[in-house]
Amino acid sequence: MNDPVCLPPPHCLPAPHLLAEYACAPLILALDQNGVPQRWISWQEACFYYAREMVAWDAGDNAFTLRGGISRLTGQRSAITANSIIALRGHSHGQGYNRHVPPLSNRELFHRDRHLCAYCGREFSSQRLTRDHVIPISKGGSDTWTNVVAACMPCNQKKGARLLEKAGMELLYLPYVPNRAEFLILSNRQILADQMDFLARHVPAKSRVI
Repeated sequence: MNDPVCLPPPHCLPAPHLLAEYACAPLILALDQNGVPQRWISWQEACFYYAREMVAWDAGDNAFTLRGGISRLTGQRSAITANSIIALRGHSHGQGYNRHVPPLSNRELFHRDRHLCAYCGREFSSQRLTRDHVIPISKGGSDTWTNVVAACMPCNQKKGARLLEKAGMELLYLPYVPNRAEFLILSNRQILADQMDFLARHVPAKSRVI
């Protein structure tokens, strides 16, 4: 296990111009008590759950220590160590986990599609990609994960508000709804290696996320 990273308690944080040192602290992966990934939480939130004895078990190769005040009786300084992956008591969603539909945004959409245009197959930066509705909204299509793909601007303009058949175009890959683990990967840019290994176990084989 790596050496714990010492972080200050909220009331002992340095002046605002020094906070950048702590802004890069990684997020903690929170699971339900069955070990199913649920959400990202800050190290402050993780320490709150530890203090309330709401952590059922923890895992991971990284630990982060929050230092508190000094006891008048013992002279010892209090400390709470939070692991990079924690399971919370009373949080168990079971099979409902796979039915969760994550919110749709361009950033996560482009990451799901690996920044590849669904029509020409070329890779583009986020600034040069658009959200294309496979079935146009004007033709009854919906703004949902299963009806949107990443498309470069020229391909989007070529297709316009037409169906694929009318535009003489076809999809190179099919849109799908990311599950919770995939969305957690998509929504965090600073995932620790142990967290990624854990999330990868919950990603379906069809995934384009990893």
